[in-house]
Amino acid sequence: MTNEQEFFNEYRLMYRPFTNQINLQLEKYQLYSSQWGVLRLLTDRGPHSLVEIANFMYIEKPSVTRLVQKLVEIGYVETVAGKDKREKLVQLTEQGEHIVQEIQAYLKPFLENALEGVTEQDIDIATQVLAKIRANIKK
Repeated sequence: MTNEQEFFNEYRLMYRPFTNQINLQLEKYQLYSSQWGVLRLLTDRGPHSLVEIANFMYIEKPSVTRLVQKLVEIGYVETVAGKDKREKLVQLTEQGEHIVQEIQAYLKPFLENALEGVTEQDIDIATQVLAKIRANIKK
C-alpha cells in the first residue's frame, strides 16, 4: 500500500468510529454531529445564511434547512432578517450559546482521550495537513 493509500485508509478507519462516538455523546442533548457542526460554525463565525452554512459544511441546502429546523424546534438557534430582507440569517439563541458551552465542556474529556499520546505539535501538523487536503479537493 502506498503512503497516500495508507493515509486515506487511516482517515477512513478513524472517521466513522469518531462520528459514531460523537453522536453517542450528543444524544444527551438531542443532537447529531451535523447539528453540532452548525452550532460550532455559528459559535466560531457568527450568524450565517442557509446557503453559507451549506457551502461551509459541503452539504445540500435542503439538508441544512432540516438541520436548522430541528435546532429552531429545540430552541438552540433562530432565524433573523439579514441586511437584504430576502435573506434570513441563522444565529444562536441565548439557550444555544449556553448549550454550546455546556457541550464543549462535556466533550472535552472524550476529545482529550481521543488525542491521548498525540503532541500539540502533531495536532497542529495534522490540522494543517487536513486543511491543505480539503483545499486541494475543492480545486
